[in-house]
Amino acid sequence: MAIARRPRAIHKLSERIIEWLLFLAAASSVAVTVGIVFVLITESYEFFKFLYEEGRIVEFFTGTRWTPGFAQAAYGILPLLNGTLLIAGLALVIAIPFGLTTAIYISEFASSQLRETIKPLMELLSDVPTVVYGYFALIFVTPLLQQTLLPGMGGFNALSAGLVMGIMIIPYIASVSEDSMRAVPMSLREGSYAMGATRLETSFRVVMPAAISGVIAAFILGISRAVGETMIVKIAAGSQPVMTLDPTESVSTITAFIVAIAQGDLPYGSMAFLSIFAAGLTLFVMTLLFNLIAFWMRARYREIYE
Repeated sequence: MAIARRPRAIHKLSERIIEWLLFLAAASSVAVTVGIVFVLITESYEFFKFLYEEGRIVEFFTGTRWTPGFAQAAYGILPLLNGTLLIAGLALVIAIPFGLTTAIYISEFASSQLRETIKPLMELLSDVPTVVYGYFALIFVTPLLQQTLLPGMGGFNALSAGLVMGIMIIPYIASVSEDSMRAVPMSLREGSYAMGATRLETSFRVVMPAAISGVIAAFILGISRAVGETMIVKIAAGSQPVMTLDPTESVSTITAFIVAIAQGDLPYGSMAFLSIFAAGLTLFVMTLLFNLIAFWMRARYREIYE
């Protein structure tokens, strides 16, 4: 009996150890996230405290000049938001239609052998370093646009950065959307075919509505990826924080500003240094809002179609 109980005790002990290891792994990710948010908030507090004491807190949300490192410092975040959303919007114009049509083809039209070939190759595109995309935009896409469509466009511009970023995030949107479409029960497709619908009609009228929650999540993932991209915009879009909707002009994004300022010799605690955390907190809030919208839309459309 004692011999029989010993293996059980060892088995239970090993299970408990594994449970604690899994718990620590999950808790560590939460702890890292909490630590990042804590640093952003505490460092940004000093920045906003200074603006409040100077009576310039409204300037941060409404100002159109962002020059925290200049002698005549200005702290309006709108130019960085403008550049971030402009380039992200251009990227989504490319990524959403191409990503969605790619997902529909792989899920509904490609053979199983072709699917197993295309999808890994497509996902390999997301493994290319973003610095490579940045130089591709700068030395290939920009000259191509200058020679063919926009001869007066500058070397640094939002258009080439947005187009190349759109190419970069196509695999994210296509992969997540395709997984959602493949999860749709085959019985729905067979019922549509039995009613006389073609494969194309079934794809858009049956499969897409049934997988809409996952497709929306893919779109939000693409938006978050585009908003948080750094190297492409730093290399190809320039570093001019200006308010403009002209994609042929040079702009700066929140991430590009953080990289530019972090490379300089800034004294710790200076306003220029603290502005990095204020910009980072703004970017964090943006991506958080995008993800909250994604969760809400997924829950809403899941209730409708289930």
